[in-house]
Amino acid sequence: MWADDAALDAAGRRLDEWESSLAERAERAKRLSTAMRSLTGTARNADRTIDVTVDSTGLLIDLRLDERIRQQPAARADLLRQVGNVTAESLGDDPSAQAIIDSYRSRLLPDQGSNDARR
Repeated sequence: MWADDAALDAAGRRLDEWESSLAERAERAKRLSTAMRSLTGTARNADRTIDVTVDSTGLLIDLRLDERIRQQPAARADLLRQVGNVTAESLGDDPSAQAIIDSYRSRLLPDQGSNDARR
């Protein structure tokens, strides 16, 4: 099939080079895969009270809340609003309704006194 030994040797060298190239590419792909698996992404909000970290697939692996997050009243105010609504729906003008709302208000928003929670 081969006309001479030189052509046969050249074909053998090309096959060896091709095999070597494939092995090198496979090794580079393996290194890349290993490096990619170790990547994480981290972000924090502007006031640095929340840090979120995801792994290389985008799954949450860490969530850190700074102690200052407790000073954020928005969620507590929303809960108090809902307590007021549910209590009013369930108990109407019963005096115990206002006592329940005031109890929640004093725990959730202690610096706001006993104003009407249904605002």
